[in-house]
Amino acid sequence: MAEFTFELNDDQKEVRDWLHGFAADVMRPAAAEWDEREETPWPIIQEAAKLGIYSLDFYAQQFFDPTGLGVPMTMEELFWGDAGIALSIVGTGLAAVGVLANGTEEQIGTWVPQMYGDANDVKVAAFCSSEPDAGSDVASMRTRAVYDEAKDEWVLNGTKTWATNGGIANVHVVVAVVDPGLGSKGHASFIVPPNTPGLSQGQKFQKHGIRASHTAEVVLEDVRVPGSCLLGGKDKLDERLARAREKAKAGGERVKNAAMATFEASRPAVGAMAVGTARAAYEVALDYAKTRVQFGRPIIENQGVAFQLADMATEIDAARLLVWRASWMATAGKPFTKAEGSMSKLYASEVAKTVTGQAIQILGGNGYTREYPVERMHRDAAIYTIFEGTSEIQRMVIGRALGK
Repeated sequence: MAEFTFELNDDQKEVRDWLHGFAADVMRPAAAEWDEREETPWPIIQEAAKLGIYSLDFYAQQFFDPTGLGVPMTMEELFWGDAGIALSIVGTGLAAVGVLANGTEEQIGTWVPQMYGDANDVKVAAFCSSEPDAGSDVASMRTRAVYDEAKDEWVLNGTKTWATNGGIANVHVVVAVVDPGLGSKGHASFIVPPNTPGLSQGQKFQKHGIRASHTAEVVLEDVRVPGSCLLGGKDKLDERLARAREKAKAGGERVKNAAMATFEASRPAVGAMAVGTARAAYEVALDYAKTRVQFGRPIIENQGVAFQLADMATEIDAARLLVWRASWMATAGKPFTKAEGSMSKLYASEVAKTVTGQAIQILGGNGYTREYPVERMHRDAAIYTIFEGTSEIQRMVIGRALGK
């Protein structure tokens, strides 16, 4: 087990600098264009694939980094480049984590490579959990999966919403209800293979921020998938459901559901995304404050501006340390006894909103225009306190952990 450290090793620094170069040279020059177009930036994803950034091998290397810092380091650098484009590049990872968290070795080996494709034929994947009436309240999920024993197939019906890459994905991972009587513990995850009849894209959302990332509804109408597409397999599902029923009778059931297993694994990574956006806005504001002259001196020499920048720098560092701690704990197998994963996501998300807002204030009228990137960064930052568990949900999770 690697010891926790604040220092990146030489290999990590090399990867960080490589990612930073891609973010600075490829992503940033294109950020405003794709934000305006509100389309998936396929050319940039393909460029990332050619360089090896968008690939299963690269993310596997970062995921299995023994220090736990590979993933947060990657997320911070890419989201420093641009949040919308970065989410298009890393959005497939949530579906991949869904398979890694719940699938068998055979399922992982079969489906995760198909989520990425290759440099000549880039693919994306989608994780579909939220529904119009079931966002934070996963127990209200209505999408059903019914087993057809005669054909060894599962039949899925329902509507998913807020799905990154929904409808355009090669592979969809869908969370559905298999036992309504167990609430959120009666859920399971399914692979929907490419070109499966009955799956279609519903409404594509026009968003406030992260507009280069495709977000849409996914409609499932009598979608039939083979029994082998149930993540983890039917024997494991039957055992889990039986255990949940017994514990429910005893009044102390605490079995995790399929969607929560995915979100718990990804929350520190979302925190790292927020850190990257916050850092980007802070750096723009700092450079501006050093060069913008008012009343005969750079505005950074005014205490009101300098204090804001001091707070921004401090909060970003604090957020990063919470993210790194949670990432290291997860890799080291240390339990989140105080919901440290949720802590990292909560704090970093709130910091991103605050820091990007302060950056606009420091730039004044210029910050409010699209000539400078901080207004886009502020719009992008709003999502971090919402997706993969709102800030209110994170506080609830932390509060429950403290109350045990």
